[in-house]
Amino acid sequence: MDPELEAFVPLFPRAGLDDPVTARRRFAELAAALPAPDTSGMEIEDHTVPGDPDVPVRVYRPYGARGAVVWLHGGGWVMGDLDTEHPWAARIAALSGAAVVSVGYRPAPEHPFPAALDDAWAALAWTAEQAAGLGIDPERIAVGGHSSGGNIAAGLALRARDEGGPALRFQLLNQPSLDDRQTSWSARHFDGTPSFDRDKATAAWRHYLGGRPATPYAAPARAEDLSGLPPAYLSTAEFDPNRDEGIAYALRLLEAGVPVELHQWPGTFHGSQAVLSAEVSQRQHAELGGALRRALAG
Repeated sequence: MDPELEAFVPLFPRAGLDDPVTARRRFAELAAALPAPDTSGMEIEDHTVPGDPDVPVRVYRPYGARGAVVWLHGGGWVMGDLDTEHPWAARIAALSGAAVVSVGYRPAPEHPFPAALDDAWAALAWTAEQAAGLGIDPERIAVGGHSSGGNIAAGLALRARDEGGPALRFQLLNQPSLDDRQTSWSARHFDGTPSFDRDKATAAWRHYLGGRPATPYAAPARAEDLSGLPPAYLSTAEFDPNRDEGIAYALRLLEAGVPVELHQWPGTFHGSQAVLSAEVSQRQHAELGGALRRALAG
């Protein structure tokens, strides 16, 4: 493991997801302890997107932004909200120069699939419809997210393809959870890895699916056809149960003719980019922002 990251491992919560209320509280405490991001170069506004029910979003709009990303937070579909995602959404906006539409989707297990995807879909449709008001080009819209948020982003890309829009320029998938079957080597063997391990992944999928069979929109690795999807940047962490399913998905995208940039980060673990002082974390953030900037600029 990267020595800069290893020193912080004891600070990451070890609790599982069997008690969602406790898990959410600890997740919020961890997010609150992060340094405040620099938001001086952007406008930040809260909006309510029409839906069933309505969906809260927070828009981070850097001055001069031309494109936008509909951004889905991580947290195993159980944890996280607009406030816990604030440090990350603001950094993505600052590093990419793109407007970030951060989505406050409904959490599991109270709201299992497809609640989160439906909320994200409403936010995507709203972003496309409100492009002029947001000051962005409707042809420069991406989807993205971390972990469970990467799952929802990948599901959005599939749904947008299948339903004929909104048109997507790009998908940014950071350490995504993609396969509920958990049959890969990393999913089977990473027991006790920092921040996220097999037991936590199993609980997250159980909460998200709510006892129902997984569809490709819930577990994008199950999709038989990946052709026609937008270009992707997909990153994985060495010590992460999601590692191998992310690499496999990137290879399948390539085989389907979808342009992909795949980055496997050695010495890292799931969510370790929260250690902002580590050099490898700084490079991860810079690459995420840079990939989005390049994709929405052309």
